[in-house]
Amino acid sequence: MCLAIPGRIVEFLPGNSDQLALVDVVGVARKVNIGLMTDVQLEVGDYVLIHVGFAMSKIDEREAAEALSMLEMMGQTFTDELQAVAESSIQ
Repeated sequence: MCLAIPGRIVEFLPGNSDQLALVDVVGVARKVNIGLMTDVQLEVGDYVLIHVGFAMSKIDEREAAEALSMLEMMGQTFTDELQAVAESSIQ
């Protein structure tokens, strides 16, 4: 099962056609591709839902907290998804 995990944008990474951002995902800094969100104004501090290394939608802080809470209730599925995020890499 693949889930979308919320993360907070920490910084936009230069180069790469401005399609990468450093995102805090439950305390882990990850490079995330934001190229699918060119029609959305993103700023440092914004929350996004991430699926397989790609930001899919912008959400607010309350939605991010609710999503994390629901994911944590899923137990092993949440743990598996966090491991997938930690092991993924966008070059």
